[in-house]
Amino acid sequence: MNTNSKKVCVIGGGPAGMMAAGTASLYGADVTIFEGTDRLGKKLAITGKGRCNVTNRCTVQEFLENVITNPRFLYAALAEFDAEDTISFFNSLGVELKTERGKRVFPVSDKAKDIVDAMRKYSEAARVIYKKATDVKKDENGVFSVTAGDKTYLFDSVIIATGGKSYPLTGSDGSGYRLAQRLGHKVTALTPSLVPIESKSAVCKELQGLSLKNVSITVRDENGNKLFSDFGEMMFTHFGITGPMILSASSHLKGKEIENLTLEIDLKPALDEKTLDARILSDFKEQANKDFINSLGGLLPAKLIEPFVKSLGINPRKKVNVITKEERRLIVERLKCFEVPLYKFRPIEEAIITSGGIDVKQVNPKTMMSKITDGLYFAGEILDLDAYTGGFNLQIAFSTGYLAGKSSAEY
Repeated sequence: MNTNSKKVCVIGGGPAGMMAAGTASLYGADVTIFEGTDRLGKKLAITGKGRCNVTNRCTVQEFLENVITNPRFLYAALAEFDAEDTISFFNSLGVELKTERGKRVFPVSDKAKDIVDAMRKYSEAARVIYKKATDVKKDENGVFSVTAGDKTYLFDSVIIATGGKSYPLTGSDGSGYRLAQRLGHKVTALTPSLVPIESKSAVCKELQGLSLKNVSITVRDENGNKLFSDFGEMMFTHFGITGPMILSASSHLKGKEIENLTLEIDLKPALDEKTLDARILSDFKEQANKDFINSLGGLLPAKLIEPFVKSLGINPRKKVNVITKEERRLIVERLKCFEVPLYKFRPIEEAIITSGGIDVKQVNPKTMMSKITDGLYFAGEILDLDAYTGGFNLQIAFSTGYLAGKSSAEY
């Protein structure tokens, strides 16, 4: 590397940090990454259940509609590096991608490791120091000094891309916020986003491990007002509920006290009540002499049958041929609205994304440079930006990382 080239420091070796480092190197900078764990891309390796949903192949407008916090801030970053750029980027690094339901993009191999390896390859021109940066200062000559371990290193510019406060074992331990605060930046309130939800209902423990696919959910307040609805997949756990729809609901409900909210699950969203009743009648005719509890195998997963029947208050050993019209109406109602009371969000350490972070009013959206400290940049989850599940949050990391890397090298 040319000794006269600009010296850029990237703090954090996640997706935003590796993108920033690789891009700054590409634009001629001499780059050093400080990573507090033992390897780059630790959190990236576990995203999307190990499959890594790299982006979402939607229009920029659709993308911004899926960003919950400060979407307008992202216009310039997406104009510089959008979903199609991400797809071309990984293709150029030898990773073939595929588009699935909801325009979600994954590696054809279904292995997050391929994405991590590609990002490491892209940022390989950077020197990596596996130490946590504990302090950043800027002197009167505009030179940044970064302390890591017992050494201090000098740089022309610094990119903070340390992630949020979720999954601390992967390096996202909130340390980047403290570095930014020392340099005069405001950090907005940190709350969990894309996080599982607890319920006090015993039914969740009974159903733990059960995944429901192609169901729809609605979250209502105590007055019956609809706060959120979605269609897709969810799962019961020993503490409550999780899965893609639940994580999206948590983002939508963040900041709310959710103890008085109720989740309604429509177990048969494709059928209206009349069609569903006709289907039940047909099933009952075929199984006229069976006990009620043994007649629902065609309608429900085996694990759900007993809790479902219990919720109805109908004798499970009642013969199907003597089920009344009123009881049938109750079955239809419960299939269309199986209720789970909500209690609270799981802790921020279990959240996929941290909501809150560096106040974007103090960051230039066209360069990702601080408006307070020249030569200081931010990228990725450390910024007060978060979105629903579906590849949006990783795309934010790639877009802001690319822009910060390019800008820092040109600074």
